Amino acid sequence: MATLLRHLMIAFFSLLVGSFAIAQKQAAILPGEIWPDSDGNHIQAHGGGIIKVQKTYYWYGEQRRKDLDTNFRYVSCYSSKDLTNWKNQGDVIALAKPDTALVNNKWVLERPKVYYNGKTRKFVMYMHIDGALKDSRYNFSYDYARVGVAISDKATGPFKLVKTFRPLDRESRDIGQFIDDDGSAYLIFESRPEKGFYIAKLSDDYLNVEKEICFIKSPLEGGAIVHYKGLYYAVGSGLTGWAPNRNKVATSKSLSGPWSEFVDIAPEKAKTYGSQSTMFVKVVGKKDTTVIFLADIWKPKTQWDSRYLWMPVEIGDGKLWVPEPKPWTLDVKTGTWRYLE
Repeated sequence: MATLLRHLMIAFFSLLVGSFAIAQKQAAILPGEIWPDSDGNHIQAHGGGIIKVQKTYYWYGEQRRKDLDTNFRYVSCYSSKDLTNWKNQGDVIALAKPDTALVNNKWVLERPKVYYNGKTRKFVMYMHIDGALKDSRYNFSYDYARVGVAISDKATGPFKLVKTFRPLDRESRDIGQFIDDDGSAYLIFESRPEKGFYIAKLSDDYLNVEKEICFIKSPLEGGAIVHYKGLYYAVGSGLTGWAPNRNKVATSKSLSGPWSEFVDIAPEKAKTYGSQSTMFVKVVGKKDTTVIFLADIWKPKTQWDSRYLWMPVEIGDGKLWVPEPKPWTLDVKTGTWRYLE
């Protein structure tokens, strides 16, 4: 009886400790490490985008957990008040093959980006959808080259696909999002035939691409833009697939250009610390403004274990530099950050 009671007590305390570990808050952002959500699971929001609605941040990304139904492609959503601790809001879309023109089940949904439209009160998701077509030379190829658009009444979904199309009638692969300080919304997309990427303004309802703002002729993908103290900074990565490379930045006084030459944002040999650009988040607080570089550390063979590199950048007067990744803390109210001591 005593032995049974002892085993029951051990099991009880193990469960209690486990529950405490799951609920434990993150004290800092740890670049490149496992990032547990509110359930204690590694966050699955790869190639994602973040928006802020009132006081809540929403992080959307590619869901790449193990054992997913291969007939669907998933986008996950997480919410946070501090950009450090994230609550899992579940999958906000489970998309079946959107077009019969895609000839097999190897199609992809990548880099989902969500915008909130204050006029229509709709959440609008853009995503890169690609795959092989009937005349494709290879079983897996990026010939479809379109964006998909889905809408929802709530930030946490569900989202319903509205359509797919080629923005500006151009092939579209990696996409990025940019919302300017005046609230104007833009889509960034790489077009392989033109060897560069476009900045395009969205229509008033965000369901279409209204017009071309600029074409930056540089073979880069993973486009990300931030506006800081009168300058626009555009960052992109080289066309090396899953392999990391030297991400680069150019600047301009206007989104329409002209843009400066592209230069490295990290030490040459570091290859952007093994990551690929995804987007910027600008945290404007009561004391300061912190610009955070968000990037993915891809692990193609174990995609569910892919990591995130988030670092505050050194920015100003035309310079943008990503310092060596170290644990750091952020105060979203003051807009200040510091390295974890």
